[in-house]
Amino acid sequence: MKKPQWVTLSIAVLLVIGLFAATQGSLFGERKGNKAPSAPVAATAESHDHGLSTDSILYHAKQNLPQAQVARLAFLENSIVRGDVAEQKLHLMHQLAKYWSDSARAFTPMAWYPYAYYTGEAARLENSEKSLSFAAHLFLAALAREEAHQLKDWEADQAKDLFERSLKLNPQNDSAKVGLGATILYSGHGAPMTGIAMIREVAERDPKNVFAQLTLGEASLISGQLDKAVERFKTVVQLHPENLQAAVLLADTYERMNKKDEAVKAYKKALPHISIPEMKKEVEKRINDLNNK
Repeated sequence: MKKPQWVTLSIAVLLVIGLFAATQGSLFGERKGNKAPSAPVAATAESHDHGLSTDSILYHAKQNLPQAQVARLAFLENSIVRGDVAEQKLHLMHQLAKYWSDSARAFTPMAWYPYAYYTGEAARLENSEKSLSFAAHLFLAALAREEAHQLKDWEADQAKDLFERSLKLNPQNDSAKVGLGATILYSGHGAPMTGIAMIREVAERDPKNVFAQLTLGEASLISGQLDKAVERFKTVVQLHPENLQAAVLLADTYERMNKKDEAVKAYKKALPHISIPEMKKEVEKRINDLNNK
């Protein structure tokens, strides 16, 4: 990996820590190997996955939990009694999501996966556009940087199902359209141009749609179309100068094009909007490195 790419990666990691710590970023860490569980883990709602099973993911996420936490989790999983079962299931999904995001995260680096799964299951039961979109974006954010292929497939399946459910409720939801297109693009399955076409349709109709412009910029970067990537990222930065993801990607793209002066300017414009000390330090160091070349 070339140094500019390494620097941008380190900045991106800091972005993840800063922007997603409250939900998922701080839970990312070591990826455990997923072996077939010796016994299935109780699933309280329908599974929506292919390949690597949700049961397997839940099973391995439990492996590092102390016995007291295992007992507490089992109590929650078996807490449904007769009565309003649907309402109890929804409440249980919220409880399990909260357990994995609060209590379990101290014991296992895989805690994010059950948290996201139960958040998605709660959204499916609630069946509201807002909850489905929130859960879908959780999986999409993870999918974009997941390295383990089986987990990537699982995240893509979850995101796709949730975005499609959201679009059934509101076919005019541009965020869900772009999200579904991005899921197809990042998953590596199917025809990426299908996903890009969905995103482009939104961007052409609404040029100020930041999500669409940013995703198309990333798609151009992936395909090596650096000039197009620059135009997309510049559009986002002009609309929202505080968008650090776009600002950093713009600077990185200029570096790849050997446009040092433009890269320095892009980094400098981003600095006033950076509140994470570690990230600011990395950007300042990169500016100095470029100026001294």
